[in-house]
Amino acid sequence: MSDAYDLDSGPDPADYAAKGPDPTVQLGAEAEVVAGDDSNAVVHAVGIGPGNREYLVPRAERAIREADVVVGFETVVEFVDDLITGDALTCGYRDEAEALEAFGERVAAGETGTAVLMGDPNHSGYQFVGKVQQAVDAGVAGAGDDAVDASVRVEPGISSLQVAASRARTPMEDTTFVTLHKSGSLEADLAKLREDVGERNLLVLPRPFDWMPGDVAADLLDHGGDPEATALVLERLTHDDEVVTETTLGDLAAEAGGDGKEDTRFSDLSVLAVRN
Repeated sequence: MSDAYDLDSGPDPADYAAKGPDPTVQLGAEAEVVAGDDSNAVVHAVGIGPGNREYLVPRAERAIREADVVVGFETVVEFVDDLITGDALTCGYRDEAEALEAFGERVAAGETGTAVLMGDPNHSGYQFVGKVQQAVDAGVAGAGDDAVDASVRVEPGISSLQVAASRARTPMEDTTFVTLHKSGSLEADLAKLREDVGERNLLVLPRPFDWMPGDVAADLLDHGGDPEATALVLERLTHDDEVVTETTLGDLAAEAGGDGKEDTRFSDLSVLAVRN
């Protein structure tokens, strides 16, 4: 389907997704959308929000309902499965490549396609967006002259980060956001947090389960963080079982260590907020 990538050395599919502006926009003296919303050549990569259907925007719902084929992780598709009128290609990490290859081939054959992602694709979703784009490009190339010239348009959604900023009262313009919820090296992201701890509010999407809130807190303390700084762990935001734990950076750091679900009391659907 696409070039293999190593989780630490790359190439990172997120870079493929971000290599240029939206291909459905023609750049020039004035930007112009050259593929309309109803074009079969547009594949939508939509954010479904944090899982509570009240946060699913109408544009995303429309893209899901009108698609001939929908692709996404099973844990994401299950939130919107009753909206799908076409076929659903669900996957996990092990069969992700096969599902995306089938999706790309069907889009290249002229079917309308939508990929679904949790939250907002612009917040920790670009690796999957890149894989979708690669699959679509490979499908078009493999179909030859009979292929539909398809491209991927990212449709933003509501992110748990936006909800967390509201709960923690940390305005985005005064906050440094970093996602650790991705494959590969996290050094550049950790460096950003280390530089801004104590200077700005921090919002962090942890990575299950090797970089959970306690691990991030411990790293921040090692790089000048204040043990008395207010830290909030916000779990399963917008869901009926939402929990917000208020503590300090020092107390949270005491929970560092481990790399399994049993090594932390926090959900994999967590956001860490550190108030400046």
